[in-house]
Amino acid sequence: MGRLFGTDGARGIANTALTAELAMNIGRAAAMVLTDNSENNHPKVLIGKDTRLSSDMLEGALSAGLCSVGADVVLLGVVPTPTVAYLIKKYNADAGIMISASHNPFEYNGIKIFSRDGYKLPDALEEEIEAIVIDREKPYPELAGDALGHVISAEKAVDDYIEHIKSTVSYKLDGMKVAIDCSNGSSSVTAERLFTELGAECHMLSDKPDGVNINKDCGSTHMENLMKYVVDNHLDMGVAFDGDADRCLAVDENGNVIDGDFIMAICALDLASRNKLSKKTAVGTVMSNMGFGRFCSDNGLKFVATDVGDRYVLEAMLRDGYNFGGEQSGHVIFLDYSTTGDGQLTAAQLLSLVNRRKAKLSSIATLMTRYPQILINVKVTAKGKIGFYKNRVIKDKIESVRNELGDDGRILVRMSGTEPLVRVMLEGLNKELIEKLANETAELIKAEIGC
Repeated sequence: MGRLFGTDGARGIANTALTAELAMNIGRAAAMVLTDNSENNHPKVLIGKDTRLSSDMLEGALSAGLCSVGADVVLLGVVPTPTVAYLIKKYNADAGIMISASHNPFEYNGIKIFSRDGYKLPDALEEEIEAIVIDREKPYPELAGDALGHVISAEKAVDDYIEHIKSTVSYKLDGMKVAIDCSNGSSSVTAERLFTELGAECHMLSDKPDGVNINKDCGSTHMENLMKYVVDNHLDMGVAFDGDADRCLAVDENGNVIDGDFIMAICALDLASRNKLSKKTAVGTVMSNMGFGRFCSDNGLKFVATDVGDRYVLEAMLRDGYNFGGEQSGHVIFLDYSTTGDGQLTAAQLLSLVNRRKAKLSSIATLMTRYPQILINVKVTAKGKIGFYKNRVIKDKIESVRNELGDDGRILVRMSGTEPLVRVMLEGLNKELIEKLANETAELIKAEIGC
């Protein structure tokens, strides 16, 4: 993990860890690294943002940094993260930046950078940016006059993105009654129009952002309201997005959560049945439920597991020629249509599939059996975060649990790439046993390095 960038961009509490000055310098450095080979005298960089109060401040700082080194800025306004990735190519831009802290509370914010091909930056380029910002490895250009960049607004960014998602759907959503939880985030500006134009009767939840209510008791990290709403209103299903709408989870007609593993299983088998699943392979992560691996094996599909983070899923897909992958958290990548995880694209594909099959989502989801899984987050100190991988006591405990579970389960303990947390995950056949071992492990970690 880098010094500025985690697994999903630079992130921190806005105006404390992620200051306007830091954002300005990231903008400068990003332009220097990403636009070296631009054919334009003034490279073009897109900027999108989510609905956080601090997004305006960071947008201004990034714009100033980019313009100061000669880049032109195109402001997309409030848009989902995948909108930035998609529009880079459509608008012939040299790079794109999304201001968002995804599923984190409103006081956090972040900066995600995309290269001219619409993909998140590889580690090597992020390290180049870090070297300029932190180590001052290269001086920022001192430009003046007509060498400076300028800022314009893209008036049709939302329109162009919605039309793109609609173009990927071959079977419309006519007759479907769907609840949509926008998490008071970026999808608030796109979802109702998108799914209404696709034919669904939309019931909107958490679609009135006020700058501070993003992800607050709503969206894909807080599914309770959506679960209840779908059942109380006798709807076909519901979908929930996170703050920047790059992930999606669903709820069936009975109020049961359909997580990313189930969504991947449903979509992977459907793609394979239509000869649209490249190499009959689905790419997941080490956090994917054991049931997903069993599902793939039982249905003649190959399962490839990567490190946690949709960037690593994407790297494996690009490297080995796969076109479908994702995470349990709801980041799902349909590479034929998008260069990144896209919650609304995922929802559109899932809804279209369910309507085409003329079946209940609960019935379709029975194709995979989920192994009991326990996930506990342990908040750790800055010192503990540094010493986590060298702590002998923690290592011994993990090995002891692994031996006790044997072939009937597994343990995965890792540092979060986006928050000061150690994530303790256990799964297996015996729910009581994994709960006991997960709690024991989490308490030990808390005692050793916790806050």
